[in-house]
Amino acid sequence: MEKKQSGTGNATGPATKEVSFLNRIDLSSPDIHQSVSLLKQACLDCGFFYVINHGMSEELMEEVFEQNKKFFELPLSEKMKVLRNEKHRGYTPLFDELLDPDNQVHGDYKEGYYIGVEVPEDDPKAEKPFYGPNVWPSDDILPGWRHTMEKYYLEALEVARAIVRIIALALDLEADFFDKPEILGQPLAFLRLLKYPGQISDPSNGLYGAGAHTDYGLITLLATDDVYGLQICKDKDAQPRVWEFIAPLKGAFIVNLGDMLERWSNCLFKSTLHRVLGNGQERYSIAYFVEPSYDCLVECLPTCKSEKNPPKFPPVIYGDYLGQRYKDTHIDLNVYNKLQS
Repeated sequence: MEKKQSGTGNATGPATKEVSFLNRIDLSSPDIHQSVSLLKQACLDCGFFYVINHGMSEELMEEVFEQNKKFFELPLSEKMKVLRNEKHRGYTPLFDELLDPDNQVHGDYKEGYYIGVEVPEDDPKAEKPFYGPNVWPSDDILPGWRHTMEKYYLEALEVARAIVRIIALALDLEADFFDKPEILGQPLAFLRLLKYPGQISDPSNGLYGAGAHTDYGLITLLATDDVYGLQICKDKDAQPRVWEFIAPLKGAFIVNLGDMLERWSNCLFKSTLHRVLGNGQERYSIAYFVEPSYDCLVECLPTCKSEKNPPKFPPVIYGDYLGQRYKDTHIDLNVYNKLQS
């Protein structure tokens, strides 16, 4: 059951702030009915939950965080050598992304690095947006970095598939519903490494680590260090909005639902508004965005509509939706070309 309390404050946590305690879904539990019940409750309530005992080793998670930090500690000149390209692979500098233009004075105060599905340039799929080869830092500078990220990418996808099977059951579907080739058989999954420098956010002046937004795809798996920063707003229409911190949980994934699951479920399950506030400490996190395939047609599920509850959204091709969202929130690459020329 989710509950709230005031934080007492510590080296990495908030003082006198509301903290939202989430349901924990144990992927090692043999009691699938309990897992489905806990997950459904979380999806109906706030669209966020923890996943524990997920099968990814602590060693791998720690190694990814170490390698994450090593990259962002490189000089800016080195990071700019792997600048984000038109396929959304590579480094995103400070202010590259603007998620909440109505309330932000400039882009998010964070750095990032995108890694996607690896598709060779000569593969016909590479002609589509978001498909292509990844961009990697030189192995001379960061030995073993690519290997670690590729291993994490593949293992995180298996964790995601296990979670999505429970979601399918919670929606009264067959467990393998989302395993279809057009959904998670050939997904557009993105791994995004993130660093929030030690800025103190000031919402009253439009300064955020990450502006308020919802995620675009199916689900997101987030691994974080022990520094607080992530906040959720359960009711985006409330005035004023009420924001609650999500506590970091060592070894767990914080999982949230994306816009496509809200569409599939006809708003039964929530794609919840969230943001990141900096508290003066560096914060590292690793987001894994689980997206359907580019050509996937997302339309209301048969178990989520009726005569009295017709579909609330028209069908949409996921790649079209994703392309527009990225265009709306990221700096035009021509800006960087002008700066470097």
